[in-house]
Amino acid sequence: MRLWVLLSLLLLQETLPHVTGQPAKSKHPKEPGENKIKPVNKKVKPKTPKMKEREPADSSLKSQSILTQVMDKGRFQKLAATLSLSAGQSIELRCKGSNVTWSYPSYLDTFKDSRLSIKQLDRYGQLILANSTAADTGEYSCWLQLCNGNKCRKDETKTGSTYIFFTDKEELFVPTPSYFEIVYLNPDKPAVIPCRVTTPSAKVTLHREFPAEEIETDGTDIIYDVKKGFVYQHPTSDHKGIVYCKAESQGAPQISIKYHLLYVEVPKGPPSTTIAASSNRAEVSDSVHVVCTVLGEPDVDVNFRWQYPRQESERPVIIQNFWRLINRGTGHTTRISKSVLLVEDFEAGDAGNYICIAQNLQGETTVATKVELN
Repeated sequence: MRLWVLLSLLLLQETLPHVTGQPAKSKHPKEPGENKIKPVNKKVKPKTPKMKEREPADSSLKSQSILTQVMDKGRFQKLAATLSLSAGQSIELRCKGSNVTWSYPSYLDTFKDSRLSIKQLDRYGQLILANSTAADTGEYSCWLQLCNGNKCRKDETKTGSTYIFFTDKEELFVPTPSYFEIVYLNPDKPAVIPCRVTTPSAKVTLHREFPAEEIETDGTDIIYDVKKGFVYQHPTSDHKGIVYCKAESQGAPQISIKYHLLYVEVPKGPPSTTIAASSNRAEVSDSVHVVCTVLGEPDVDVNFRWQYPRQESERPVIIQNFWRLINRGTGHTTRISKSVLLVEDFEAGDAGNYICIAQNLQGETTVATKVELN
């Protein structure tokens, strides 16, 4: 009996589903519309949320270009850093704003060229250049003026600038009013040989007149800037002499004017000044002249002022100012500036101190000498 019960239990266990902790798979097909969750083994790359770029702290000061070129049929075009036009074309530029100031090649002002027209309208400034020439090549820029009463300043955030090449195959170099220029070589700052071209693609080389040779431009000590010319980054006395430029562009080469390079070596600062009288003792009715002398850089102007006896009573004197370049014999060039004060018919009231004040961009120097009556 026990054996029969044991066999019955074994048969019953085999007919039951096998359970191992997981539900048995359903053998009937999935009906449409039933939810079915499939195990996913595919690796999904997590999405990184896009971060908005942070605006710079001084975004309010970011410069906005306000310069445009007026095209045909009322179209406008924002200008790039450079623009090439054929000589003979006219151009109209506009700058947004009610108080616009313009800058352009200075010779247009020097000769008061009637081809140039500048107007300020309600919402923009307008510059029109008619019948352009190769000589008009250069920088054209504008900016807004911010004014408070009579005081105005440039709005650095609203400006516009472009360099315009007015190309002319007959004039590869921008014409100049002279046939010879002096370029001062100062050891403290770069020197520029301004042989600019009207065609930006022209090949330009630099040449020494004597000994006749091409000067190598290595891109470090001597570079060529199409908007400026050849730049000597660190001038020395070895660079002095006469040079010229040669340009080629789909035709015969053209030669620039000549440039005389003079080396300068004088201390920077207020004028180095001396004063001397023709005589420190004078007789009545004598003529006395007092000379104030300054040695300085060739391209730095000096202004003179005088103080002398009876000046307030408008005692008549003659004052003459002049300057010249001198070569100190070692390849160095210096400018000597002089102011001469002449007192005619010397009188007792003319005796006293004669004071010269010499001034340049670096400051001023005061010197004095005394003239007495014999």
